Order: sequence, then structure tokens, then C-alpha cells
Amino acid sequence: MEIKKAEFTLSAPMESMCPKDTKPEYAFIGRSNVGKSSLINMLTNNKKLAKTSATPGKTMLINHFIINNEWYLVDLPGYGYAKRSKKEVQKLDQMINGYILQREQLVNVFLLVDIRLEAQKIDLDFIQWLGASSVPFAIVFTKADKLSATKVSQNVEAYKKVLSETWEEMPPMFVTSAEKKQGRDEILDYIENINKELKG
Repeated sequence: MEIKKAEFTLSAPMESMCPKDTKPEYAFIGRSNVGKSSLINMLTNNKKLAKTSATPGKTMLINHFIINNEWYLVDLPGYGYAKRSKKEVQKLDQMINGYILQREQLVNVFLLVDIRLEAQKIDLDFIQWLGASSVPFAIVFTKADKLSATKVSQNVEAYKKVLSETWEEMPPMFVTSAEKKQGRDEILDYIENINKELKG
């Protein structure tokens, strides 16, 4: 897939205020500081599309970007950010859950995971919740340029091993590096294939 056009559409504090059309939506989510904004900018070939910040946890709304006037890339708030108040965390949880469970246009969730870390409970819990809620998702390993190719393979295999304890079938997995544009074509092809299937 070639991205010819990527534009910010709107930021919404809840699912009911998201765009009213029926175009398919692909949501990106992960723990704060997982490199979500960098990945979105790499996928869309636009360094200024999603705001990258030195302070993790800046995304506090559901951000919609229209791609090629055909589908939406949705930037969801990160979770697990320590410096938020309990009330803020609750509000964000409600926003994320409301969007993921109620948004009919949502086709797939891309869950971002830092390849350098072993499987984190907070991510595994989120994966289990997506599975229990029958939400289609894929795992995107980020920051692959920070490790050797061998270590990347080992960490992916270790992750699969942890998942295999509760999952019979592995979700799709992508290894990415925003720095090196690794994984870009694979993710965009994956989205393009789903879009084709939806059109029938």
C-alpha cells in the first residue's frame, strides 16, 4: 500500500464523538513510551503527524487520522503511565474500553510492545482482555533497531512461549523499527488485505 495522503481528522474524548462515517478503523495502542507516535509517523511517512514527546503519556484523547481518504488510523492513549492520578487512569480506561468495545468501525487493534523487554504483565493482561472480548488484534514489536537481529528473534520466540500458555493460536506479529522503517510494508500490506476483504 502506498500512502498518498494522511491527515489529522479529530480528537475525541469518547467513542460517541468519533467520526460519523463508516470507513474501517485501525487502532494503535501500547504502554506509554513504547514508541507509538514514532511508529505512526513512520507508517504514514509523515514525521509531524502524531506528536512525539519527551514526556510519555501525552495522548489523552482518541485521535483519528484519515489515510488515502479510505481508512482511519486511530491513535489511542497509552496505558500504564505511573504519573497519572487514579481518577485520570479511570477516565482513560473508560475511554479506551468504550472505544474498543463499542466502535463498530474498528477492524483491528495493533498492540505495541517494546521488543527489548520480557513480556510485561500489563501487556499480557491487555492481550487477554482483547481475546476475551473477541477483538481482532496484532502485536507490533517496536524498537528492533536497539537490539541485534539474533536477540530480536530470541525475544519474539520468548514472547510466543509466554503467550502459548494461554493461546492456542498466535496473533499476527510484526517486528518494527521507526528508525529504520522496518516492518512498514508488512503492516500496511496487512491493513490493505483486510480492507480488500471488507470490500468483498
